[in-house]
Amino acid sequence: MGNVMRGVNAKKNVNTDTCDSSTKGLEDDMVVVLQDYPSAEISEPIYRMGEKLRLIAQDAYWWRVCSVQTGMENYIPYSHVAKVYHGWLFEGVERQRAEVLLSLPGNRVGSFLVRESARERGQYSLSVKHRTIKHYRIFRLDNSWYYISPRLTFQCLEDMINHYSDFADGLCCVLTAPCLSGMTPTPAATSEAPPVVMRRNFDWKKVERGQLVSTESCSDNMVSYGVRNSIAAYLSFSGNQPNAETGAKNRKKKSKSVYALPQSSLGNIDYDEDF
Repeated sequence: MGNVMRGVNAKKNVNTDTCDSSTKGLEDDMVVVLQDYPSAEISEPIYRMGEKLRLIAQDAYWWRVCSVQTGMENYIPYSHVAKVYHGWLFEGVERQRAEVLLSLPGNRVGSFLVRESARERGQYSLSVKHRTIKHYRIFRLDNSWYYISPRLTFQCLEDMINHYSDFADGLCCVLTAPCLSGMTPTPAATSEAPPVVMRRNFDWKKVERGQLVSTESCSDNMVSYGVRNSIAAYLSFSGNQPNAETGAKNRKKKSKSVYALPQSSLGNIDYDEDF
């Protein structure tokens, strides 16, 4: 697939281990469901469009997969899924299917994917969610460097994605997150919420001042953690606020330096209309 990543070789061996619920290695042998399987007209779908699956084994037509979200193992036709490399490189996804995937809930403005043509291997396009879905042709030089605009060339696709994640540089917007990345479960999302403890016959007169302003999550405090956080937020808000000039200086310190771009150069970007 060319020099997609700097110093990284694409995997050729399929993971034959059973799927586990840990987040480690979720990007290895990853596929995305392109359409519900089976279709709703036949029965209740086992896997739904946009769902991420771990590839366990593959045959000529049927692939054994495991859902990252539910851990369910089953078989699915290879035509219903697409391999995903590095979280954002989708293999064999056409323009229309990319628009459908980027329009799914969980994607936001700046969500993107790089798709490799199913007809021409090594030909790539960048699809970005904005007010509408925008598509940009990615060209490749004789020395295997990549570019969208001729004035900016990159040694690999990874460098290109990293750059446009910091600067729009003529794109519709800055790249924010890979397509469907919001659907990958994280430890914080899967962990159970702490139980709510009800305290009866509460007497405010017995509460010490230190317990009201403490933000430590200790269980022996008579005041709940949420109430203490609200009190602390109120006190900080009602205290001395920095003036507008100080706030502007702080924002300038946090902002990154962006060089000016000539307006005439923006016309060099080739919008992908039919790839």
